[in-house]
Amino acid sequence: MADILVAGGCVITMDPGRRVIENGAVAIGGDRILEVGSRGEVEARHPASRVIEASGKVVMPGLIDGHGHAGHGLVKTLGVGRTGVWAETADRIYAEATDGEYWYADALLTSLERLKFGVTAGVTFLGGGTMVVRSDSPVYGERHCEAVERMGTREFLAVGPSNPPYPRRYVEWDGEKRSERMVGFEDYLASSESLIEAWHGGADGRMRLMVMLPTHKPEGGRVDSGELKAQADAVRSLTRKHGVMFAQDGHSRGTVKFAHEQLGVLGPDALLSHSTGLTDEEIEICRETDTKIVHNPSAVAAIMARCPVPELIDAGVTVILGSDGNAPDRSFDMFRHMFQCMHYQRTHFHDPSYMPQGKVLEMVTIDSARALGVENDLGSLEAGKKADMILVDMEKPHLYPSNMPVFRITNFASGHDVDTVMVDGKVLMEGRVVKSVSESEALEVAQRATEKMLDRAGVRELLELPDGFWGSSRYAE
Repeated sequence: MADILVAGGCVITMDPGRRVIENGAVAIGGDRILEVGSRGEVEARHPASRVIEASGKVVMPGLIDGHGHAGHGLVKTLGVGRTGVWAETADRIYAEATDGEYWYADALLTSLERLKFGVTAGVTFLGGGTMVVRSDSPVYGERHCEAVERMGTREFLAVGPSNPPYPRRYVEWDGEKRSERMVGFEDYLASSESLIEAWHGGADGRMRLMVMLPTHKPEGGRVDSGELKAQADAVRSLTRKHGVMFAQDGHSRGTVKFAHEQLGVLGPDALLSHSTGLTDEEIEICRETDTKIVHNPSAVAAIMARCPVPELIDAGVTVILGSDGNAPDRSFDMFRHMFQCMHYQRTHFHDPSYMPQGKVLEMVTIDSARALGVENDLGSLEAGKKADMILVDMEKPHLYPSNMPVFRITNFASGHDVDTVMVDGKVLMEGRVVKSVSESEALEVAQRATEKMLDRAGVRELLELPDGFWGSSRYAE
């Protein structure tokens, strides 16, 4: 007896045989998949107390976003068009103008966005900008995790030190009472370990922690090399102590080699984001160490230099996709990023044969699960795996005629076509109506926290249109 039978849809399994089953079915018992196959066979073997009719829909694994940022949801487009202003402003806001409610509101809004786009699991760095992380105290991460737990989705939260120099100044708010404190490297590690102990494996296993270290360029100069090596060793010691993954954001030419040869931080449990402009030597380092790469095709970093995705894949490196969401100018819509990935690489090579649709679909499902060490539970629809899946409504003009579903999903679908989302066998959204939280409440909480932040930071002028917005070929410098 199944609890739920999802029946009648086109099932894109992403299993080892990459089966695509027309008029298929998925039987679910508790939080696990019992069987995947043709509707007639599965329905006969697994009578269910509830049947979700999926005719006219694609049934597929929930999408996995390999890289995003907390905090960004409430600062989207703020200061865009003014060179360097967005990142600098985000730094100041995160360090000086936020409280626990801000990080709760941001997480509620962004996890809602991910859910509505069919993203059932995502990697999130607890901060961003030029890499200001709110691991100075456990309270910010705790509030973030509480919101994600309430939404019912999965998350891999990366905590750890902000960019140096240390100590770094932070502002804490108790209502309208403002105080300051200086935070050192050891403080970040203590706070991060506290979050790991409290939340890794929490939310019924849906919440996992990672530890990050800022990415350093070979020339560095900001930290003594001996001190930096000691800090890298301390972070890696923490990841191994608790069995959590290691993450870095913003890799580019030379930084992978530096991280490997000078810091010794790479390995099968390391996840490096962006990784643009890598040399042949660095591609080989990733292969040798089995380090995982996150390509963010819609990010500003991808404009400045290319992530050599085909070369990495051909070398045997696991490459997954990330949104880098959701600010200053992108979203958590992984369908958008799949499309962007294909055209980004094809434009570079002037060759439309690069990045087949099936490969990019693997990069947001089974490859992502493998990179995050959860391929035994997530990333495909197979018996015994977690019942994380989405139903995409294909009965729309831009997705018709009803044939070649894998091509239609990657070329034409968007997150707005996602009809139903399940995590752990629980229906979190159906008919695009979210069941786990009130959408209007999430929007209200986000707006209230944003207004308070704008006043505290004194940045309302950045809401105005910048010079060059109209009638120019580029923004004014």
